[in-house]
This record gives sequence, structure tokens and C-alpha cells, in this order.
Amino acid sequence: MSVKNNTQVLINCRNNRKLLGRVRAFDRHCNMVLENVREMWTEVPKTGKGKKKALPVNRDRFISKMFLRGDSVIIVLRNPK
Repeated sequence: MSVKNNTQVLINCRNNRKLLGRVRAFDRHCNMVLENVREMWTEVPKTGKGKKKALPVNRDRFISKMFLRGDSVIIVLRNPK
């Protein structure tokens, strides 16, 4: 449905990252070709010994086209608000 309507989907992945983008193609294994993807994740910076724990930092990056292997997909959400 999202392929025909060109709507965005939110994909949760096994590497604890989220992908927000448009699906161009997919197959029965959930392999997907995605366009205009924003990849989002959280990093915890490393600190030296005896230092306070650092606060988590939200990071993201833009990927114009990508192939996503289906075994890393947890869930696909259509029309995220």
C-alpha cells in the first residue's frame, strides 16, 4: 500500500535504529529498497574512569537510497504521526 501511495513508513531495526523513509520495493522476506531515508539512533558517549556517566545523544543521518535486508526488520509502521 505504501509503495503505491508513496507514503512514509517507520521501520524499527534489530540494531536499535529506526528508519523513516519511502518504500520503493519489497519482497516476502521483508527485504526493502528505501528512498529518502532518515536513520535515527541513540549513542552514549564513552567517559574515562571515575567520570560521571554521559547523557545519551540522539543522532541521525540522511540516506538517499538504500537496500534493507529483511532479517534486521522488527516492525514496519505505515503513516507515522
